[in-house]
Amino acid sequence: MGTESKRQQRFAGVIQEDLAALFQKDGNSWAPGAFITVTKVRVTPDLAIARIYLSFLNTKTAKDDLKHIQSRTGEIRYKLGMRIKNQARIVPDLEFFLDDTNEYVEHMEKIFEKISKEPRQPD
Repeated sequence: MGTESKRQQRFAGVIQEDLAALFQKDGNSWAPGAFITVTKVRVTPDLAIARIYLSFLNTKTAKDDLKHIQSRTGEIRYKLGMRIKNQARIVPDLEFFLDDTNEYVEHMEKIFEKISKEPRQPD
């Protein structure tokens, strides 16, 4: 995948900002108890598909929460459309993915911590 154009980046920024506001307002009904963060939005060159990466905090069931949000994609797309109707001609199809960067960082920190506790071997 090549680099995104300025147009794609601008449009992704608009979607990210409006989706973040939507998740802040309605997120509790889609994933009760979870704090949802829109970490990244990637838009196809024709602006028809937006791939949204979500991070979930305060929940042990992030994958289930993601599935629940994916099942509500139509409702979320409609609400997004109401927010961006004056800024975009079309509302892109939404695809939601789990952003597991935080989990990866935690995993790597545990590995490094384990390594640092091991006794050093003489050179």
